[in-house]
Amino acid sequence: MNALAALIVTAVILVVLAGPRRWALLAIVAGALYVTQTEAVNMGGFNMWASRFFELAGFLRVMFRREFSFRQMNRIDHALIWLYLYSTVVFLLRSKDGQAYQIGTAVDACLCYFTFRGLLRDMEDFRWLLGRLVLLLAPYALLVLAESHMGHNPFAILGGIEGGDEWVRKGRPRCFGSFRQPDTLGMFAASFVPLFVGMACISKERRRALFGLGLCLMIAWAANSGAETAATAAGLVCWGFWRYRRKMRQVRWGLVAFFVVLALVMKAPVWYILARASSVTGGNGWHRSYLIDMAYSHIGQWWLAGVPITETGGWFPYGLSATGGADITNQFISFGLTGGLGAMALFILLLTRAFGELGKALAAVRAGASKPASAEFLLWGLGVMLTVHIINWCGITYFDQMEMFWLMQLAAIANLSANCLAWPLEADRAADLPGQPEILESEARFPSEVPQT
Repeated sequence: MNALAALIVTAVILVVLAGPRRWALLAIVAGALYVTQTEAVNMGGFNMWASRFFELAGFLRVMFRREFSFRQMNRIDHALIWLYLYSTVVFLLRSKDGQAYQIGTAVDACLCYFTFRGLLRDMEDFRWLLGRLVLLLAPYALLVLAESHMGHNPFAILGGIEGGDEWVRKGRPRCFGSFRQPDTLGMFAASFVPLFVGMACISKERRRALFGLGLCLMIAWAANSGAETAATAAGLVCWGFWRYRRKMRQVRWGLVAFFVVLALVMKAPVWYILARASSVTGGNGWHRSYLIDMAYSHIGQWWLAGVPITETGGWFPYGLSATGGADITNQFISFGLTGGLGAMALFILLLTRAFGELGKALAAVRAGASKPASAEFLLWGLGVMLTVHIINWCGITYFDQMEMFWLMQLAAIANLSANCLAWPLEADRAADLPGQPEILESEARFPSEVPQT
C-alpha cells in the first residue's frame, strides 16, 4: 500500500470512527470505490486490504455506539451466518491448505454485513446514500472513460491494474478502474442500475437518479464485459415486469414453464443457453456453460464436502496457473466446491429468504394506503438488483471490493424489509390508544421519516 493510499485509508477510518452515522456510511462506500484492493499490509499472517480496514473500523463503531445489536437479528442474518459458518467448518475439516484465506473470507463477510446493518438503517438512509453516490460516481466515471480512451488506468497511482493488450475485446479496452477485474467493475455498475431506476420513479429524485443511471451505464460500457452486459439488460427487462407486480406468482411459474420447454427443445443441456447468450452480449459463455456441465458430471467428488481447487484441473484443457485448477466463474459452484451441496443449499436459502422478506415488505407497503409510494419503487428495485446478482453469479464469482458492495446491498434488503414490516405494527399500536393523537403522529411514521441519530 503506497503512501497516498495509506493516507486515504486513514482519512476514511477517522470519518468512520468519529463522524456522523450517515457520513461514516458514505466514507466506507467512497473508500471501497476509490481505493484499490491490489496491495495489502501483512498482519499476523493475514493480508489486510484496504476494505478490511474499513470493515473493521465500521464494525467497531456500530458495536461501541450500539448502532446494531445482535438481538435484532432476522432470518437473513441467520442464513448468512450459517452459510459462512458451515462452509468454513467443512473446509477446515477437509483441507490443510488455504485455511487462513477461508477464515478471512468468512470474517470479512460477517464484519462487513453487520457494519452496514448498523449504518444503513431505513428508507431515508437508503435514498440519502443513493443521492450522494451520484456525486461519487461522476468523477469515477470520467476516470474510467479516460482509461478506456487512453488505455492507461488513472488508478495506477493507487496500485490500480493496467490491463494492456491482453485486455481488449472487439478493439476496445476492458477497463479495471479501482477493481481487480473488468467483470467486477461492470457488476458494480450493473447492480446499481435497478436501484437508480427505482429512484427515478420518485418525482423529487428523478433528475439525480437519471444522472446516476447514466453514469452506471457508462461504467458498465467501459468495463466491456459480456456477463455484466447481460446482467444490466436483465435488470432493465425485470423492471418491465413492474406492471405485473401483483401477479408475480404467475410470472414465476411462467418462467419455470419456459425453462422446462427450453430444456425439451434444446439438444444440449439447458445451461448452454449461457453460451448462446454470449454470442449477443459478448464474453466466454461457452466456458460458463461447460463449467456447469463439468461440475454436474463430477458431482460425486464434491457433493459431500467440496474438493480442493487443484482437483478441478482436469475439467478443462486450460486452467489458472495461480490456483492449478479450473477458472471457477460461478458463485454457486464456488460454494459447492468449498463446502459441498450443503453450502450451496445454504447460499440458495440466503437468497430465498432475501426475496421472501422483500415480498412481505412489498405486501405490507401495498396494504397500507398511508405509506409513501416511493417505498414500493425502492423495494422493487432491490428485488430486481438481487435478480441481477443471481444472473451474474452464473458467470463470475465476487472478490475485491465487489464483495463489500454486495453485502451492503444485502444489508439494505434486511433493514428496509424489516422497517416496512414493522410499520403496520407501530401504526396499529398507536391507533389502539384513544385520545392520544400525539402518539399516533409520533409512533405511526413510516421508518424513512424517523430522524437520523
